[in-house]
Amino acid sequence: MAQTSPSSDAVPAATRVIAIANQKGGVGKTTTAINLATALAATRRSVLVIDLDPQGNASTGLGIDRTARAVTIYHVLLGEATLAEAMITTEIPGLSLIPSGVDLSGAELELIDFDRREQRLHDALDGAVAAFDYVLIDCPPSLNLLTLNALVGADAVLVPLQCEFFALEGVSHLIKTVERVRHAFNPGLELQGIVLTMFDRRNNLSEQVAADVRAYFGDKVYNTVIPRNVRVSEAPSHGKPVLIYDVKCSGSEAYLGLASELLRRERGLPPGPDGSEPGPGQAGADEDGDDDAIESDVRA
Repeated sequence: MAQTSPSSDAVPAATRVIAIANQKGGVGKTTTAINLATALAATRRSVLVIDLDPQGNASTGLGIDRTARAVTIYHVLLGEATLAEAMITTEIPGLSLIPSGVDLSGAELELIDFDRREQRLHDALDGAVAAFDYVLIDCPPSLNLLTLNALVGADAVLVPLQCEFFALEGVSHLIKTVERVRHAFNPGLELQGIVLTMFDRRNNLSEQVAADVRAYFGDKVYNTVIPRNVRVSEAPSHGKPVLIYDVKCSGSEAYLGLASELLRRERGLPPGPDGSEPGPGQAGADEDGDDDAIESDVRA
């Protein structure tokens, strides 16, 4: 893949940097990162995904072979490369990637003696992502130095939350970490929202967890719910977001709804066009026609 930067004629008024984080593994962080990014790109937003997980699953899920990852986020954090030098243009129009590699697993130890080690990503992003509307950071499944770098460099945190018994207990630790980062490093950091994932309507536990999470976090919880769906599980093995692999499946429809709801929330608009709350996977169409743009562009 050629290494390029987005064209200067697409420079937005302000770039939003969103860390997709949860210290628990297997909750849908990477799936959410690549499919939300794809849906946002379909609305002609310019989107950058930063794969900050040493497993590199976001890179694989966007079709970037490991042999094509000569320069990664590891080199950026250590000051050996710039974001532009690590950037890869994906096959999805408007969507670029900073890939990850196995070297990143040792970055935490290597960064211990660095000045501003918690702010390495923040410093790398500063002035380097102005051409993007959104930067989505796929965080590792732990509250380590890499995740701390993401939180320090982000404007907001989006938390995928699996509908299971220990969900609330796990996310409470992340929220406390967000508060500590806000006080110590990043006063502007906000909780953008919580997305319920792997929701199974046949399972009473999913319904109970969803109700408990909404009771605890209120309107911070997205109305859009991501269901369990076999097509979502299959897509990464083909190196494609599910929106490209099978746009008609329920998982794709849910991520289309999530992107629409995120855009409305970012503008401070109500969940639906009439202020009502849409059902799971069906965020209301917004005044700029983002729903129509997402669906028509992705389906094309």
